[in-house]
This record gives sequence, C-alpha cells and structure tokens, in this order.
Amino acid sequence: MELNTFFDKLKVVELAGVLAGPLVGSFLAELGAEVLKIENPKTGGDVTRTWKLPEENPLADCSAYYHAANFGKKVLMLDLSGGQDRNVLFQYIEQADVVISNFQKATAEKLSIDELAIRTVNASIIIIQLNAFDYDDPRPGYDLVMQAESGFLSMSGEGTSYAKMPVAMVDVIAAHQMKEALLLAIIHKMRTGRGSTVHVSLYKAAISALVNQATNYLMEGHLPQRIGTRHPNIAPYGEILVSSDKVPLMLAVGSDAQFARLLSIFNTPVSLHPEWSSNAGRLTERLKLSNFLSAHALNFTAEFLEVNLLNNGVPFARIKDLSDVFQEPNSQSMVMKNNIAGQENGFYISNIAFSPA
Repeated sequence: MELNTFFDKLKVVELAGVLAGPLVGSFLAELGAEVLKIENPKTGGDVTRTWKLPEENPLADCSAYYHAANFGKKVLMLDLSGGQDRNVLFQYIEQADVVISNFQKATAEKLSIDELAIRTVNASIIIIQLNAFDYDDPRPGYDLVMQAESGFLSMSGEGTSYAKMPVAMVDVIAAHQMKEALLLAIIHKMRTGRGSTVHVSLYKAAISALVNQATNYLMEGHLPQRIGTRHPNIAPYGEILVSSDKVPLMLAVGSDAQFARLLSIFNTPVSLHPEWSSNAGRLTERLKLSNFLSAHALNFTAEFLEVNLLNNGVPFARIKDLSDVFQEPNSQSMVMKNNIAGQENGFYISNIAFSPA
C-alpha cells in the first residue's frame, strides 16, 4: 500500500492549539489524512489566530502564524464545557484513528476528555498527548519558558546578552518527536490491532536536543558560555568574515584539511602557523585566528571569496534574510497555498520530503 493511500484513510481529531500539536496535524493533513481541528468558540478559537504582526489586517480571520501550523484541516468550533458539544466531539472520536491533545491533565479530566473517557468510546485509538513538563505537572509552558528552563537561553547570545531562538524551536522539536512516536504507534496498531498513548513533553524534547552541549557538561563539567555564532568545540566554526564589499560570510570549518585549504585562499600555507594546524590549537588561539582571517577577508570581494571557498571545499554560508531565502528554488518548492476562511494569500511551509518509489 502506498503511503499517501494509507493516510487518505486516516481520521484525526486535533485537540491542540498554538504550534507543536497543530504541526503534527498539518503533517498528517499533508499526507492526505482527514484532520478535524477542534477550537473553542468562547475564546475565539486557537489563540494564534490573534497573534498578528502590526502590519497584518486586524479584520482577518486568522494570523500568518496560524497559517504556519494549520494546513488542510477542517475546523469545528465546540464548547467542550457543555455536554451537547462534548457529545459531538465523541461522535468524531468514535470514528477516529488518532487524537492529538495538549490539554493539561486537570483540564482534560474536568472536561471529561481524558484518556479514560476517550478509550471508553474508542478502545483502539492512538492518543498523542503533549505536555509542558510532565502530564501531572500543572505548570503551563510556552516555548520561551522551555528555552530558559532547559538551558538553551543560558548559552544563546553573546557576552552578557541573552538571545532566544527566533522561532519556537522547542515546539518544532517536540512536534517531530510526536510524529515519530505516532508513526511507531501506527505500526504497532497495524501489527496488533491495539492503540497506544504517547506522552511527549516540551521540556524533555528540549533536553534531548541539547545533544553535544549536554555531553560536554555531563562528561567534562563544561558550562557553555554565550559565544554568539561560534561553536564551543570547533574553530573556525561560526566565525563571520566581512568582504571588501561588506558582505558577511560565515565559516563552518570542521577539519584540519578544510582549514589548510582556507588558508591557501589567502596565500598562507598552514606551515607558517603550526599553532593552528590542529583544532585544539585553533580553539586555544581563537581570537587571534579570527582577527587574522577577518583582516585578510577585507582584501577580497564576496564573489572572490565565495568562488574560492566553494572550489576549495571549505564549508561556508552567505548570511541571508528571508527575502533572499525565498528566492531560492529549493525554498520556493516548499511553499504551499493555504486558504483558510477565504484568505487566499495564506501560505504554509511543507513538512514532507517523501516520494514513493
């Protein structure tokens, strides 16, 4: 069975708002699933409907932010505090394969839409439950809270200035973990006929994403400092060179061989600087190395540097803004029209990179 044919038959009820949970629903909708998003009419629906930029139309039904996480869904406004609307919800759950929820435990129990209530009407359903911390923990949690609580904020920025990630990256990571768990639960159900309940925590998703920063601390007691774009383990990695025509280029040198080729662009054999021949030496003399590279880069145009970095196999990037990014064919191919409530100018960035053989 082809994947798109399989997901065409999947029915999903989404009891989730903001970003992480809705991203999972959008992922399934992209694959062809029938996704029903439940929103509360008393609060005006998903709160992100009102998260509008100053330049957005104040009369529009929803924000650009809402478009980012709500592709291809049918929306139904239900007041789940009332028995009639809750009965409508359970009629849909009875026929569904998946429920995605980010209700806190106390709220779910108060509304009688907790796991026990859901399984009473559909014993084999897959429940994907997103929590802020743990399911029993009543603390609410937005992405920024998680960036602070998990240590990301402590090492983001430079000097004494903190810098949050410019998108809700913890939500995005948690959404990917929910999708992974959901696909495992689908395989389990196909093999056994039984459903599953999956718990994903924003906090634990953030902790799992610390990867090398976590092991640097756990193994060596290293507390990361705020060093901007630079990498704690590698140099020059994250150093920014400015060309003679004022174009910033970022280096991502990951090996001694790449560094030697970088120096050759500036007509400097690495033998002239044996102290920089190893990554350890480059880390020790990072400031001196950075000043050396910056001074030499100022002698050349961005075009010269880009051509020579590319030809020498030295990883680098031109620092682009979004107007640059969405002129790239690879980026344009990911942009999908997303019409919600007559908003024909809505857009959504595709999550899918799947081509059946």
